[in-house]
Amino acid sequence: MSENRYDYIVVGAGAAGCAVASRLTEDPDTTVLLLEAGGRDWNPLIHMPVGFTKLTSPSVNWGFETVPQAQLNSRRMWYPQGRTLGGSTSINAMIYIRGNKLDYEKWAELGNDDWGYEQVLPFFRKAERNERLNDRYHGSDGPMAVSEQVQYNPLSKAFVRAAQELGLTFTPDFNGAVQDGIGFYDVTQRNARRESASTAYLRPARDRKNLIIQPHALGTQILVEKGRAVGLKYTVKGKPAVACADREVVLSAGAVNSPRLLLLSGIGPADELRALGVDVVHDLPGVGRNFQDHMDVYLTAETIPVSYNESDRPLKALAAGIQYVLYRTGPVTASVCEAGMFVRSSDKVDAPDIQMHCLPAYVIDHGRMRVKGHGMTINTCNLRPRSIGSVSLRSADPSVPPAIDPNFLADPYDWEISMEGFRWGREMLATRAYAPFVKKEHMPGADVRTDREIRDYIRQWAKTDYHPVGSCKMGNDDMAVVDQELRVHGLPGLRVIDASIMPTLISGNTQATSIMIGEKGAHHILNPAAASKSVRDAHSEGVPS
Repeated sequence: MSENRYDYIVVGAGAAGCAVASRLTEDPDTTVLLLEAGGRDWNPLIHMPVGFTKLTSPSVNWGFETVPQAQLNSRRMWYPQGRTLGGSTSINAMIYIRGNKLDYEKWAELGNDDWGYEQVLPFFRKAERNERLNDRYHGSDGPMAVSEQVQYNPLSKAFVRAAQELGLTFTPDFNGAVQDGIGFYDVTQRNARRESASTAYLRPARDRKNLIIQPHALGTQILVEKGRAVGLKYTVKGKPAVACADREVVLSAGAVNSPRLLLLSGIGPADELRALGVDVVHDLPGVGRNFQDHMDVYLTAETIPVSYNESDRPLKALAAGIQYVLYRTGPVTASVCEAGMFVRSSDKVDAPDIQMHCLPAYVIDHGRMRVKGHGMTINTCNLRPRSIGSVSLRSADPSVPPAIDPNFLADPYDWEISMEGFRWGREMLATRAYAPFVKKEHMPGADVRTDREIRDYIRQWAKTDYHPVGSCKMGNDDMAVVDQELRVHGLPGLRVIDASIMPTLISGNTQATSIMIGEKGAHHILNPAAASKSVRDAHSEGVPS
């Protein structure tokens, strides 16, 4: 292996990129260069579950912001994304949700028949090391540990009882036969430590001589010769470098940075690129379009002193740390988001379209606003928004952050479902189950009652749910960027394998699906005829080798 020549270059060591790099290098004769813009995942806060609440610094977080959001008081909203080995799987709340099976049937209806539910299920199972389930829906010998949480706060337990009081059914497995209902989340943890894509896929592979992991490496330009991607220009701590790919370049940088790198390389809408002075290499109008994200509308309430608030005070934090080191129990094991709920806004929808999280703590403005005393937060989310946004360049300079526009609430339908989710949150707080715990509603407060007042509150406080997808969508229409094998249309030697390929946003948290995309994308690289197999044959294979 020469110093700068590899079989594959994988850009981005996040949920999908780690899976791709690991699977490709299972063959000792295949060489892979894995580039990560951030550093190594050595920060101890990454590996302690509750530590993610403090992971906001530029050393592990891109800390992007959106363009002004017209429906949200023209706010430039904070838009965090992981920037370290493991990507966002190293800084998220570890919730393991796959969405609804109808999400994948929708992908198939849009021309991606190899990505229906029965076709993606084997790859979910292949990725998963579930500690309590091993059945049609779950695997128990994959790399990614999935477990029950070590403990549940009394406010989380009350949340589960409150929903049942309102008529919902307890659901022991949101990723199984039925998504509807109330229950406790499974999380990506192993032995009460965070399981990221890095710890699951890269740690077991770190001694492979055919896998080179380069941190602090920022991709700046995909090299194209004679109509084929052949390598990459990048910087390592600001110093320029070049690597060649004998087989393929794989973008796994996520729904913001994958389209960003394509555009910087002259791959995207020709007129948009020319306007910025970027030489057009390949006119592909869908790059950066079809961008989608979930938006949170949250409520908070003052509670009796049972929440996680103030557990980071010096003496309490010391006691919690000792408990964690000795017994792997206590507040340090908390994902904070312990219980969840999937509900339908009406009987007219065919699957849950509202998700709610219970956070037994005040979590305001991404947790950046401190409140004295104890409290809780209920996040409500419209699972299938109709508003479509974009990712575009502000400049041809790779150091300039992109223009990120989720276009939240542009479609009136999204207002309707967001308002319904808010009403559900209030009903939960008013149940008998919460009566012993809740003192009063804190935000927006009992005096906010009319639809207009609630809308004004949403405009001021709604935020991202950290689930950006879709900006390099998979399909065969004029705006599709990749085909079913995740090859970039019209440009051999280049694939996109990450959340950006989702044609539509799934009904839930996106971590598990992004890992599945990594597994399935690697399978397509290693088995180029796989996409041509029949639906029956793909299903009969079960878990692919």
